[in-house]
This record gives sequence, C-alpha cells and structure tokens, in this order.
Amino acid sequence: MFKVPHSRKFIEKRLTEFQKLNYNQFRWWRWYEAKNKPLPNKSDFRDKIMNGDYDQGPYSLQAQLCEHMLNDIYEECKPDLQKYLEKSKLLSARRKRLWEDHEKDEAGKLNDLIVAFTKNFRITKDEIYQEIDICMGTILDLYYQIEEKYNKIYVKSRRGRPAKQW
Repeated sequence: MFKVPHSRKFIEKRLTEFQKLNYNQFRWWRWYEAKNKPLPNKSDFRDKIMNGDYDQGPYSLQAQLCEHMLNDIYEECKPDLQKYLEKSKLLSARRKRLWEDHEKDEAGKLNDLIVAFTKNFRITKDEIYQEIDICMGTILDLYYQIEEKYNKIYVKSRRGRPAKQW
C-alpha cells in the first residue's frame, strides 16, 4: 500500500528523541513534539542553531509511522476493502494532518533560517541557496561555512529609550 522509506524500528528509535505528548483535543493527531522550546528572537543565531530551532520536526516521522500502521491494517483486512476503510479512517486523517504540519513547519523553518542568515551576514538569498547546495553537513556546518566566507554583522541591542532627535 504505502512505500515507507524507513523501517518501523528506525522511526520508533528516532521518535524517542522527541517528547511524547498527552492527548490534546485541538491537536489530537500529534503524538510527539520537540524537546527543546525555541529560543526567543533576541537570542544569538548560533545559539538558536545549537538549540535545534531549525532542525527537522517530528511530523514526517509520525506520518511514516502512521503509514506503517495503515500497511498493517491493510494486511489484516486484505480481501475486504470496506473493512480496511472503516478501520483506517482515523489513521488516514492523522496521516494527512501530519504531512500538512510537516510541510508548513519545514517551509517556516527554512524561511526563518534564510532570514536569519541574511540578517547576520552580508549575504543574499541566492548565495545562501548556493552554499546550501555545496554544504554536505548539518545546519551548524553551514553556519561555519558561511561565517568563513562572508562578514558577520554585529547588531547592537536596541533596548531602552531611543536617543532624542533634535
């Protein structure tokens, strides 16, 4: 039925890196979330990378686990398609929402990462995409690679009352 790229054992092992959620009536389709809360916007960019703010979320792994479960239900109800549809209705809805969450989360994280790079370095979006294509490591490796090639912008804190303009 579904061709899942990872084995069930691998997915379950990777999901242990995330925090298991209690039932929430507004987000019932989610089982896991990131362990670390994202740092505030005023935090240093490198610290946010080290905290895992831009790392892949658990949504794709949860959706793949749902696909494994749907495959199991399909094997159980193989000759009777109507029985399969009845048993898999909730899991199918969960899978659909998890993939939607994954797409939204990954697009948002990529956009935030691009904005943070342009804000902290003298680099354009096109140059960032070229560096991403070259880099074969993690986001931290990409950070150090860009830090070597491009000048870092040091931003002063804008806290407090602004100076008078007479």
